[in-house]
Amino acid sequence: MSAGSALLVSGSVGAQPSAVAPPVKSLKGAVITTPIPSPPPKRELRGVWVATVENIDWPSRRDLTPEQQRREYQKMLDGHQRAGINAIFLQVRPASDAFYRSALEPWSKFLSGRQGKDPGWDPLPFLVDEAHKRGMEFHAWFNPYRASTDTTTARLAPNHPYRRHPEWFLRYSGKLLYNPGLPAVRAYITEVIVDVVHRYDIDGVHFDDYFYPYPEARQVIHDEAAFAQYNPDGLSLPDWRRRNVNQLVEQVHDAIEAEKRWVKFGISPFGVWMNSNEDPEGSDTRAFQGHTGLYADAREWLRQGWVDYVLPQLYWSTNFRAASYATLLEWWSRNRYDRHLYIGQGAYRMLESTKSDTTWRNPRELPRQVRLNRSYPQDISGSVFFSGKSVLSNPLKTTDSLRQNLFQYPALLPTMPWKDAVPPRSVQQLTLTRGGGPVTLLWQPGPAAADGDSAAAYVIYRFARGEQPTPDDPRHILAIRPSSRRGNEAFVDTAARYGTEYAYYVTALDRLHNESGPLRVTTIGSVAGPVIARAEPPATPLPTTPDPNATPAVTLPATVTKERPGMTKTTTEGNNISIKTKTKQPAKKKKGFFRRLFGR
Repeated sequence: MSAGSALLVSGSVGAQPSAVAPPVKSLKGAVITTPIPSPPPKRELRGVWVATVENIDWPSRRDLTPEQQRREYQKMLDGHQRAGINAIFLQVRPASDAFYRSALEPWSKFLSGRQGKDPGWDPLPFLVDEAHKRGMEFHAWFNPYRASTDTTTARLAPNHPYRRHPEWFLRYSGKLLYNPGLPAVRAYITEVIVDVVHRYDIDGVHFDDYFYPYPEARQVIHDEAAFAQYNPDGLSLPDWRRRNVNQLVEQVHDAIEAEKRWVKFGISPFGVWMNSNEDPEGSDTRAFQGHTGLYADAREWLRQGWVDYVLPQLYWSTNFRAASYATLLEWWSRNRYDRHLYIGQGAYRMLESTKSDTTWRNPRELPRQVRLNRSYPQDISGSVFFSGKSVLSNPLKTTDSLRQNLFQYPALLPTMPWKDAVPPRSVQQLTLTRGGGPVTLLWQPGPAAADGDSAAAYVIYRFARGEQPTPDDPRHILAIRPSSRRGNEAFVDTAARYGTEYAYYVTALDRLHNESGPLRVTTIGSVAGPVIARAEPPATPLPTTPDPNATPAVTLPATVTKERPGMTKTTTEGNNISIKTKTKQPAKKKKGFFRRLFGR
């Protein structure tokens, strides 16, 4: 997850600039090196890693008060929201410690200054809630095997697992690591993760690239005893180690699924699975290999369906010959096995002064990589940037490019039909009121769907006269709003211009981002003053998975009144909506755009 991952290539194989090949757009399996222009995607994960180890991203220091930690986190999320980020991957267990109240592991020293010291609050509910308020998913990032950042055991807290089970651990390169070959270790790590899934409202569980340790000179993994005791099938040492990791991945996946079916599980492996000169199924690269170097068989996890997404760390430029970004992008797109593929983007590389990959000095490189991702619209579902601080520092003005261009429009999160393909039911009692300028929309949530899911959020679309109504174009999304959970929902379009007519769609999203059919409402007749309108289904509905339990839609005729600019008063009480407006004469319905648009 750190810069070291990239240096495993750049430190051992010199980067030689190479000419960029002409674009290939039609041959399946061909490497696309020139981005293919496309409209902005409606669904795209746009994430950022927030590292807590060594206080890389948050909290910035170990001596902050709880209130300072909260303010710092809110400010960080606000910055990411402005940049277009819609998912946070925050490190909650950096080294067998906790950024949450735990009966299993000690408080993290990166939170309170000393391992085991109570910081005076439980941050995780706040961290999750603040992300959800901003429409962001929250993925809890665990490092499964790292137990300490040094081998000075005297500084470990009294309740650190090493105190109870020293036989579980290996010493390697100045650190304590859990021994992946021990069944008791796998059971314990799974217990730690399920504890968080059970008690906190997280959206996902995330592992980084640290499984067996990255090789270092004159360092040996001393797991000989476990290899002798727990290898009944007589596997070779490399195959045995890979099986140990596979068993943990499968076990964690099954445990999460049994606890909360909507919580996602994903892993961010090293960017190269295998080189093609060592395995014909590998990528055309010459780099360190996660399969043999870390005993992490990411391709097998995908093939078996043990992960919901894979997030390879492609921290190299498009011109880095040993491990070209474009080459690896194409390889992963062919090997995702119908699971989500997000790409780990090396935003931190633009802050380095490296001479091995000077392409990172070009401010166009990272935006180019995001556009290359979008050249695979059926295979690549988004990006996650390392790390949070790097994105907020706006290296080479790249974050400005994301905010003003690539991430200018909002995006829904991609759906996962293997987890949930049932959309929520449509909203009900949608009404519109207007007093000349701003437009107020009010609605009620629909009943629970067949799988018991209710609306977790709502999407508001707006179309003006002369605009082509298409729900696939995110440029028409005004807002993606979390559900208030209070029954009455409201949205005020303060950007609506006086004298301009609009049509609005409102849809519901469930926890896994399936979208309901829409209701629509228009401001026809509101050019000169107040209007009240009841919603009806649009003539051109949003494409959505059919809801087998949907009730027949009831078409309510629009009621429109028109007068000089005046006041419209809307009140809600329980499930009742009361709208009062002073009107003079009913206005005639206008023809033209909205009749063509909605078949009126």
